[in-house]
Amino acid sequence: MKRILLIFALMLSIIPSLSFGASDNVYVIEISGEVNPGMLNYVRENIEDANNKNADLILFEVDTLGGRIDSAEKISQEILKSKVKTASYVNTKAESAGVLISISANSLYMAPASTIGSAEPIPNTEKTLSYWKSLLETTAEKRGRDPKLVAAMADSSIEIDNLVGKDKLLNLTTNKAKELNFSDGTMNSRQEIYEDLGLSAVNEIITMRKLSDNIIGFISSSLISQLLLTLGFVGLVVEVITPGFGFGGFLSIVGFSLFFAGSIISGSTTSFAIIVFLLGIILLLVEIFMPGFGIFGIAGIAGILGSIVMASTSVNQAIMSIGISLLITTIIVALIIKYLPKRNLSKTLFLGTNLDKENGFVSSKEDTSYIGMTAKTLTYLRPSGKIDIDGKMLDAISEGRYIEKDKIVVVLSVEGSRLKVKEKEGE
Repeated sequence: MKRILLIFALMLSIIPSLSFGASDNVYVIEISGEVNPGMLNYVRENIEDANNKNADLILFEVDTLGGRIDSAEKISQEILKSKVKTASYVNTKAESAGVLISISANSLYMAPASTIGSAEPIPNTEKTLSYWKSLLETTAEKRGRDPKLVAAMADSSIEIDNLVGKDKLLNLTTNKAKELNFSDGTMNSRQEIYEDLGLSAVNEIITMRKLSDNIIGFISSSLISQLLLTLGFVGLVVEVITPGFGFGGFLSIVGFSLFFAGSIISGSTTSFAIIVFLLGIILLLVEIFMPGFGIFGIAGIAGILGSIVMASTSVNQAIMSIGISLLITTIIVALIIKYLPKRNLSKTLFLGTNLDKENGFVSSKEDTSYIGMTAKTLTYLRPSGKIDIDGKMLDAISEGRYIEKDKIVVVLSVEGSRLKVKEKEGE
């Protein structure tokens, strides 16, 4: 009986060491679509989860044309500091920001007929290119890859004999990357990668993006953020040229709010940018209700533009975004002014009835005795402003020309409570 119990105890001690029930946990993280703050949140969260659960491998399956440099840099940092071994699998393409993410992993594999390269930054200024190139080179050196190859992917001025000529960006095919020892192998599937890394009985944990990640990625993507900024400007202009608070104001609030929200969530800026923006709007409103174009108007415009610069990834990016938005806004507003009066909706923008004497409209304040009198401009007339006649401050509108402050003008006619004037000759 004692012998049977001894044998049974020995068997129990051996069973835990048997490998038939063991498995290697692998986290599969997809790097697909645009690289942006939404992807950063998704990658960061799953790398942290894999580290906390002592996974055996994190595999990044890459298929991207790139995206934001700031997001790619932060994703790279998360991969580099991971305690769990990492591998990237370029399955079709890894361009631009995708190059940095791919070379950040411990191992780099490529699927047949895939490519990696074409990592020129946009906008390609000297400062941006220098920083981006050094980031690529440093990461390549950390992972034992040729830094000159990744530099040539970003800088078209770099020539490599028998590989890439001047004014061309390096883009490596699967076979070329393996030939140059840039990749660690060509694999047809993820399973082949696991076998190459010595993993067996793999338990894949396929990660999924949360709804919040998708929303953040959507509003912070380069195209959508540009559209939101344009929407904000269009709504602002429409609100200014229409009476009362209406649809234009609503569009402006939505556009600017989502634009700044995307920047804050992505870490590109802080709430201070919103404070500067709101201050700019307030200063513009003060300027509208005060005669003349002065310090409030200039400060208001500076505040709005400055806040957009703070909310952008770089000054060059901000200038480009503002320029595109203002151009599109100008075109849209011009089309509104040209075509909207032909529709019933034009009544919200334009007064359809002429309030003139011929139609029986006469202002109770109309005083024709001012016709022919001279006056002094108290403010700039652009074309409306204030004038002084015998110590009385009156509303005036110029004949069409811009008239500076402290100029002598002559009253031509009376239009309701406003006097139509022109600058006196010789003054």
